[in-house]
Order: sequence, then structure tokens, then C-alpha cells
Amino acid sequence: MAERAVSALAISNIVLWAVVVALAFVVLALTRQLGVLHERIAPAGALMINRGPAIGERVSALDVVDLDGRSRRIGEPRADGKSTLILFVSPTCPVCKTLLPVVRSSSEQERGWLEVLLASDGDPDEHRRFVQQQGLGGLPYMVSAALGLNYQVNRLPFAALLDAGGVLRARGLVNSREHLESLFEAQRLGVASLQDYFAKRA
Repeated sequence: MAERAVSALAISNIVLWAVVVALAFVVLALTRQLGVLHERIAPAGALMINRGPAIGERVSALDVVDLDGRSRRIGEPRADGKSTLILFVSPTCPVCKTLLPVVRSSSEQERGWLEVLLASDGDPDEHRRFVQQQGLGGLPYMVSAALGLNYQVNRLPFAALLDAGGVLRARGLVNSREHLESLFEAQRLGVASLQDYFAKRA
């Protein structure tokens, strides 16, 4: 009887080890497939809109005043060599509010080569309350209808990335960190968008 119990225990151990080994092979195969899928799926870039200034075009410089009363000329060549990211937002845009922490973080991380400007139009007092509520005191904030018209902005949040020479390098709707960073990557690669880049590679 004892021998049968020992034999049954040995057989069950062997079966269990066989199952464990088989599961290990399945996990390895799935991991490999995930890697293949990751390579095939291109990252989602900012959504391009077929209106407004073209990528690679020198934009018209505009004189605007920020909420602190400081005058700025947006779009002219910069002596400091930095690029300029203009993010169009609104106090009534829920997606804008979820994106703002990402924008603050990117502004800090990329400050060596990039200046982030926020832009909108409407009542300046409403925007001052918005800045205070969202903790945006460290970012320049312009209230200018002309700026939005210059970039043909009709949906938010919308971003435009200018290089140091005032040339538009990337633009589009940005709903996430990935969308925002796709603009930086598009400028680095010298393409209009990541979608264009992967379409050309394909």
C-alpha cells in the first residue's frame, strides 16, 4: 500500500513538473509574440488637421501680451536657440485639464531646448482663475484670438511646435503624453508627423 502511495506521489510530481515546463514554454512564446506586435504597431502621433500653416513653413510673427502684461512676439527667430511649443487650451475643455500635468512635466524635462507657451481666447479674468486652479503660474499664458486664427485652431487641445527660426515643425491635436511627445519626435526626425514617418518606412 505504501509503495502504491509513493508511486502515485511520484507520478503526480512528474505530471506537475511537465505542466510547469509546458506553461513556461507558453509564457515565452507569448512574450515573443508581444514583442513582435510591439514592433509592428506604430506609436500614435498627434492628429494632424488639414488646415492652417504647412509643416516646414515660416509662420507669421505675432505680437501678443500674456496674462502678466508682458509683451511677446510669437513666431520670430529666437536668439537662445530654443524651440517653442504653443498649446491652445480652454478652461471649459476637460481633456485640456487632464493634459496639463503632462505639459508641466514636459516643460521641466525639456527646458534645455524648449519653451512651452499656453494660449487661448476669451475673458482674461476667467483665464487667470483657470491658471490659479490648475497651478500654471510657471508657464506663460497668452489670451489672443489672433494667435488661434493664425494657426487655424478649431479643436482643443491643439499644439504647434516651432523651431528656433520660427518654422513650423509639427502640429496637431494632442490628447495624451504620447501625442505631445510625438511632436518632439517628429521635429527630431525632420518629418511632418510620426504617421508620415512610418508610412514612408512601410
